[in-house]
Amino acid sequence: MARVAQPAGSEVRRRFRLRVRGTVQGVGFRPFVYRLARKMRLSGYVLNDSAGVLIEIEGLDADDFSKELRTQAPPLARIDAVDLLELAPVGDNRFEILDSLAGRSATRIGADAAICEECQRELNDPGSRFFGYPFVNCTQCGPRFTITGALPYDRARTSMASFSMCGACAADYDDPENRRFHAEPIACPDCGPRLSHPVAELSARLEGGAIIALKEVGGFHLLCDARNDAAIDLLRLRKGRGQKPFAVMVRDIPAARQIAQLTDAEEELLTSAASPIVLVEALAGELSNRIAPSLRRIGLILAHAPAHFLLFDELDRFSPVFPPALVATSANPRGEPLIADNMDAELRLSAVADLIVTHDRDIIMRADDSVMQVIDGAPAFIRRARGFVPEPIDLGEDGPSVIATGADLKNTLCVTRRREAFLSQHVGGLDNREAIRFQLEAAAHLCSILDVKPEFAACDLHPDFRSVRMAESFGLPVVRVQHHLAHIAAVAAEHRLAGSVLGLALDGYGFGTDGSSWGGELLAIERHGWRRLGSLMPLPLPGGDRAAREPWRMGVAALQAAGRIDLALSLVPAHCGMAQLTAMFSHGMRSPVTSSLGRLFDAAAAISGTRLVQTYEGQAAMEFEALVRAPRSLPGGYAIKNGVLDFRPLILRLTETGSGAADAADLFHGTLIAGLAAWAAKGATSLGTQQVALSGGCMTNRVLAVGLAQALRQHGLKPYLPRLAPANDGGVALGQAAYARQVIMNKHASALESPTCA
Repeated sequence: MARVAQPAGSEVRRRFRLRVRGTVQGVGFRPFVYRLARKMRLSGYVLNDSAGVLIEIEGLDADDFSKELRTQAPPLARIDAVDLLELAPVGDNRFEILDSLAGRSATRIGADAAICEECQRELNDPGSRFFGYPFVNCTQCGPRFTITGALPYDRARTSMASFSMCGACAADYDDPENRRFHAEPIACPDCGPRLSHPVAELSARLEGGAIIALKEVGGFHLLCDARNDAAIDLLRLRKGRGQKPFAVMVRDIPAARQIAQLTDAEEELLTSAASPIVLVEALAGELSNRIAPSLRRIGLILAHAPAHFLLFDELDRFSPVFPPALVATSANPRGEPLIADNMDAELRLSAVADLIVTHDRDIIMRADDSVMQVIDGAPAFIRRARGFVPEPIDLGEDGPSVIATGADLKNTLCVTRRREAFLSQHVGGLDNREAIRFQLEAAAHLCSILDVKPEFAACDLHPDFRSVRMAESFGLPVVRVQHHLAHIAAVAAEHRLAGSVLGLALDGYGFGTDGSSWGGELLAIERHGWRRLGSLMPLPLPGGDRAAREPWRMGVAALQAAGRIDLALSLVPAHCGMAQLTAMFSHGMRSPVTSSLGRLFDAAAAISGTRLVQTYEGQAAMEFEALVRAPRSLPGGYAIKNGVLDFRPLILRLTETGSGAADAADLFHGTLIAGLAAWAAKGATSLGTQQVALSGGCMTNRVLAVGLAQALRQHGLKPYLPRLAPANDGGVALGQAAYARQVIMNKHASALESPTCA
């Protein structure tokens, strides 16, 4: 940094220009800078532009400004970098906030944030003009991503553009000393959005057993009383949800402690500005057992929008002894994406909800609740959406812009810009027209708010995936990335792992390079490529995709692979199809095979009598995990030969002993952890690395993930779990984008090193 010469013997008055990059728009950063500059008696200006925030400051204490900027920044701000340049003093005598400058964007908007403490106080203060107002917000809370169409983040580019501010709101908006200075969603009862129904009506209907569809920050949610069995049964019937668990919303941490056993880390997640759903241990008997059948944990979320707090205030009148608790589930009929439009809700939710509650602030981009859990002492995503999108993942170096289209299940998209990767919100399964439309909307919106035009596309290897067809439709050069490689590449990218990395990719299905079904893979990622070092022992997959829905098929298939098909007919409970499938195997039937750990879980769950037929994805494995008390390893329960990990001895033991589902769960999980750790240790030795990346849908199993990470450390290895993206297919797009960038950059580097002559 060049230094400006000062006259000898004078007080040192200096001027600096600061370029601040990161999440610095829409979070109260300019008024914070204004107040800080005035406090330090500095002159100059601050403004938003396409690159972030630009500041010039001048004065006697200007040297200290950069440090104070970083240490005192607003809670929702995230400073990635501050570039400092010294200028010649100009002698101005005041500090100003200037208008935003347009241009090609290099900054980003923040994620939606839960209501802050100051707004909560105003919500409950009869003397405040925001008293009882369900849309109160400020620069420290409220909607961002879901109401914004483009950058810079100004009111005209949000769905608040149609609401003209009243005099009081305009005064707050223009006052740099007010925490609502340039709070783009600012509104009050005189000038802002309104709910279609009074909150008292909602509470009365919920208390009476009704199902309500409520338009919230990112879309509509379906609510009912979490202690009313009949209401929950009716919600399942109308929504067609079967036995899939529901999330539960309560007002605050004291209420949460009455229905769940919480750790400090879980409470920290629950009360964060992102306000995700967090999986926690439920206390028996406090809520309806219809919420999460056969599971020990429930998804818990705290009230995070002003309307929620008003609703719980009203519900408290009906329930003075027990804290009110509501089932809170996404309004997405038949597994389609979350409904966010008022007319769409009236059309498609009228047969599900007894009351549809709308408001007139449009949702530009819908976003489901994020879902998280604490694994191995730190937060981990199951679904990454509201509260976290569009926060980037730092890839460590600049690279080409890539759009990756993810997988066909739990779909997300990823767009890279310079050194950052931006995952979209959860899109879901691409098995219906609405989901495909949402995927296109999400891609266009993400590129718009990032102001980026991708140069390359990345996708899966599967020839029939809808996500692949989307990538091909962009008209860009396409890099195809194998599914399990993408899982491991995502972990390597977020942890910025250098050198050789061993990967364990453990999930239900991925299209292999040989055209078969993979899902239990030992991979090596090296500087210029990757290799498959081994896999789980392949099992027959009778019925193809039906085997994933009917675990009893995998139970029979595992016994066929173990050479004891005769034991299939002794399984208890039995399924009516077992005899026919056993006969077909006995007569030499050949079926496709799979190395999937997910299907091995299904086999064990069926053999133990835990679950023969699934009503939702992963049900058998989740219920099997819920039975675990103390995992223990079976001596000789696995074998490793030529890179193949074989658990057939364990399967036979589970079948022959018939000691009960809980004992089977303990033995299966313990042996699985021991076998996978030993397998990884052999692979790491052959690769000459200690770095082991763990990913795939099976790593959302907390017993497995925690146990495997601990076992790998005991082998002297360094396990890395996904932290910034889901371990399941919701993180695949990140891995596709990161690996595709590396392929492109390596090809470019090779071309530069070996120029060809024309």
